[in-house]
Amino acid sequence: MPLDSRVYVAIVGTRKPTNYGAEITRQLAQKLAERGVVIVSGLALGTDGIAHQGALAGKGTTIAVLAHGLDQINPRTNIQIAEQMLRSGGALIGEYDAGMQPYLGNFLERNRIVSGLSDALIVTEAASRSGTFNTVSHALEQGRDVYALPGPITSPMSRGCNQLIAQGATPITDVDEFVDQIAPRLAEVIPTLAYSDAEQIIIDLIKQGLRDGDELHAKSQLDAGSFAQTLTMLELRGAIRPLGANQWSL
Repeated sequence: MPLDSRVYVAIVGTRKPTNYGAEITRQLAQKLAERGVVIVSGLALGTDGIAHQGALAGKGTTIAVLAHGLDQINPRTNIQIAEQMLRSGGALIGEYDAGMQPYLGNFLERNRIVSGLSDALIVTEAASRSGTFNTVSHALEQGRDVYALPGPITSPMSRGCNQLIAQGATPITDVDEFVDQIAPRLAEVIPTLAYSDAEQIIIDLIKQGLRDGDELHAKSQLDAGSFAQTLTMLELRGAIRPLGANQWSL
């Protein structure tokens, strides 16, 4: 996994984007990547592939969460994108054994990882009945911010986004303005959160990209009792947050 940035944004949407959706997806991914934001998606047809390509065009880092074994790329038309992602310091990740095929249920399962890795979720285009809503549901459960691209009420591919906005998602009305707002806010240097040397050690390690609790413990060189107590105090104050499975983030 890339450890050079603690800011991750997921971009998801329909597999059949309109020209409008494809263009805005590409712009968002590219401009966020240019600001050092890591773009997360699923390397599927349509919006996913465009998001990865946009991040690469921005000379940035991008991660794909696969719904099948890591011994294959599906669809095969995205093999070149996958290879370029790896050459650019990105990653292909997944929880399935080699040989596992991309069954429908796998896509729904992996959506929790797409949102879980990310600090925010962007939906650029989605029909009223879309698997994208599954990712949104996970994002909300995980406490992530959700953004959606508004579109014409006559466009079937914008109905899902318009519905999300009506339900409380933040609309993206200008790409540059959005990037100017979200990138500095997500990448903002955390103010003084440490009240002790032990707390500062843990915060510095998380800033460096470490998320796994066992790794944090080992690198901190704190004894088990001190480490557990320090972690608890940081969480109670809201300086760090649990991501599940013993993973932590600022």
